[in-house]
Amino acid sequence: MIIVLKPEASESEVDHIIDRLRDLGLKSQISTGQERTIIGVIGDDRILHNQPLTALPGVESVLPILAPWKLVSREFKKEGTIIDVGGVKIGGQKLAIMAGPCAVERLELTVGIAHEVKASGAAILRGGAYKPRTSPYSFQGLGREGLDYLVEAKKQTGLPVVSEILDTRDIELFLEKADIIQIGARNMQNFELLKEVGAYDKPVLLKRGLSATIKEFLLSAEYIMSRGNRNVMLCERGIRTFETQYRNTLDLAAIPTLKELSHLPVIVDPSHATGKWDLVAPMSKAAVAAGADGLLIEVHSNPECALCDGEESIKPSKFKALMRDLGLIAKAVGREI
Repeated sequence: MIIVLKPEASESEVDHIIDRLRDLGLKSQISTGQERTIIGVIGDDRILHNQPLTALPGVESVLPILAPWKLVSREFKKEGTIIDVGGVKIGGQKLAIMAGPCAVERLELTVGIAHEVKASGAAILRGGAYKPRTSPYSFQGLGREGLDYLVEAKKQTGLPVVSEILDTRDIELFLEKADIIQIGARNMQNFELLKEVGAYDKPVLLKRGLSATIKEFLLSAEYIMSRGNRNVMLCERGIRTFETQYRNTLDLAAIPTLKELSHLPVIVDPSHATGKWDLVAPMSKAAVAAGADGLLIEVHSNPECALCDGEESIKPSKFKALMRDLGLIAKAVGREI
């Protein structure tokens, strides 16, 4: 349920409503819009059936949220959410471009790539310190050392850092060293991990699972937001289909669909979506044209020697050219890089 407040509702009236909901065993989250403030009610809706909430001072109306994802839905918040990550606004007029190596390998390589992607216009540095790999014999990442390399790259360039967490036991480490915590596709339904990152205010980049429906994707985001974290981004990174010509099928229709159903920013990862470097540029352009709020692009100065996913990484020179093209497309659809 959502409780729509009167425009003149006072702070004491809002506090009284929240206290009343707490007495009923329900949680609440406030969303302040341009015209109205609403309170999202979290818990068993049956408790509210015989409660005269419209009689409470400051209440204009009480409405059910029909979507199974409550806090994530446009019904709960009409305006698109804008997330501030170290001064970088994600979800606003300007597109947020996140770029860097799939896996952190060496300090000098990581710092070098960070400088190059920043010079081309990237706003956030991506890099995997912990890597979930299908084979136990593949490179698993540098772990804590890799996060330290990202911290040093941030120190030298000023770029905020996004990196993937795999284990709830590492949450304190990521809270300290990462600016955005990424939940990868394989962990989209790791509900304990979702609840753990939801307990903090740290921005979360949630990737869509390989075979997840839109409903499942949004409900995973709901797990995070139901714990109180409102700083959630949705990342479309391709889904598994019958097609074998490329790694996954980038679901471009998911972009406008997610933006219609949810107020959360939508990011697209064309690198993992296609698994081929020569498809990254055209899919990046298509994603921006379709309404994406940002991109997550793998950039490596020497892809053929990369320890992870070199075949889908583009070189800094190609990234620079892509950024120029993206600027033109962004302008055509009323956005900017």
